[in-house]
Amino acid sequence: MENGKIRGRLKRLRKRMKEEGIDYYMIPTSDYHQSEYVHDFFKAREYFSGFTGSNGTLLIGENTAGLWTDGRYFIQAERELEGTGITLFKLQEEGVPDLAEYLDRNMQPGQTLGFDGRTQSAAQGLLLERELAKKGVAVRYEKDLTEDVWEDRPELPAHEIFALPEALCGESTREKQERVRKKMEQAGAEYLLLGKLDDLMWLFNSRGGDVACNPVALSYGLLSRTQAYLFVRRQAVTETFREYAAANGIILKDYHEIVKFLEAFPFQGKIFLDPGNISYTLYKTAASRTAPVEGKNPTELLKAVKNGTELSEMEKVYVKDSVAVTRFIFWLKRNVGKKRITESMAAACLDGLRRETDGFLDLSFPTISAYKENAAMMHYEAIPGKDSEIKKEGMLLLDSGGQYMGGTTDVTRTVVLGEINDEMRKHFTGVVMGLLRLSDARFLYGCSGRNLDILARGPLWDLCIDYKCGTGHGIGYILNVHEGPQSIRWRFTEGTKEKV
Repeated sequence: MENGKIRGRLKRLRKRMKEEGIDYYMIPTSDYHQSEYVHDFFKAREYFSGFTGSNGTLLIGENTAGLWTDGRYFIQAERELEGTGITLFKLQEEGVPDLAEYLDRNMQPGQTLGFDGRTQSAAQGLLLERELAKKGVAVRYEKDLTEDVWEDRPELPAHEIFALPEALCGESTREKQERVRKKMEQAGAEYLLLGKLDDLMWLFNSRGGDVACNPVALSYGLLSRTQAYLFVRRQAVTETFREYAAANGIILKDYHEIVKFLEAFPFQGKIFLDPGNISYTLYKTAASRTAPVEGKNPTELLKAVKNGTELSEMEKVYVKDSVAVTRFIFWLKRNVGKKRITESMAAACLDGLRRETDGFLDLSFPTISAYKENAAMMHYEAIPGKDSEIKKEGMLLLDSGGQYMGGTTDVTRTVVLGEINDEMRKHFTGVVMGLLRLSDARFLYGCSGRNLDILARGPLWDLCIDYKCGTGHGIGYILNVHEGPQSIRWRFTEGTKEKV
């Protein structure tokens, strides 16, 4: 993208900031649900910075602009921010302030920080509100200033929401609701407000298509001890789904009514809120009506523990998916060096083989096909016409997966295509050693991913090298490719959206 366009957009946004009396404006990488991957409608951070990675926060001041992102994107961000006037802040690097520290150092008493409260998590919003109040800095979250500047903004999606066959779920939505209600009762809450899309889809045995590669529908949910409300775009509701909802005691409401609904709802008890997975706007609205009980969504852990049906279906799906990957590797090794193959052509071939697989719904994330040095960018995107040609030498990294009726896959393979040097052999062997150690590990009940991460990373640390991402993560069931709370990494990152 031409850097002049970015500078022009920032100039117009600064004008709106001045009109609203806002000194710094923050744009996270998020939708109204704190999702990791978002629809194009929500990509304001990308529009105003030119940075296309899936994680980062843009902060605009009167004469400054900075972007904070994690180690997966340092190389990419440096390239994409060049000439924009935006400074890159490398998260978790020594001497680099995080966003809250930067604001504390630079904002002055009487100034105002602004952001769209719908796209900011309550956890981060409350932290900033609390810390900046000590300096006499105000927070404004009621307006999305980007909508007045963003030309030709994509429409908010509204794909059909549908119910999964109960035979694929292993448990009805009514049964799930009752299990969640027991957790609510244990926490002393009469209500649970949900904004996390994959939790909502799991709870109501439903799926959608509002986020690329993530079979979710834009929605909110409110669960009481006796009732269940689902807020979804009216255009997304078919007569079939309306009948399903009625048969399962789900009261359908319009997606855009959530704030007004909370403002008028006759609460008669405390409400359970997960600050890391509910927006600042919804948290403030609900907490102004009744006392909040804070904690992790009970749906998250219940969803993470797969039942027998889910485990069985996932095994079948991984066999089918592995056949597609094996066919691709065979095709690649048979043809590399004999005909022209680029990174994007390789990705298209693998994607095509997955689409031929029975039960295929979508990719679980855009396929990463990275040759040689491009593989140093963990979320590299091969663009036709600008990508590298694959030759019979070096290595090709493939990180890919699929969504199927019966499971979600995520597979990373590094394919040796020909001559490699001794350093590559040494590093490749270190990775293999770590993988085998972790795969064969026996560990005590109560161990977490932080305890186990060293098994994978140790052989590489012995070589004085490391990788900037996590080692492993949970995977959803016909849902998001990254699913918590399970995670294998040495850094404690609760409340962040850093993923593998």
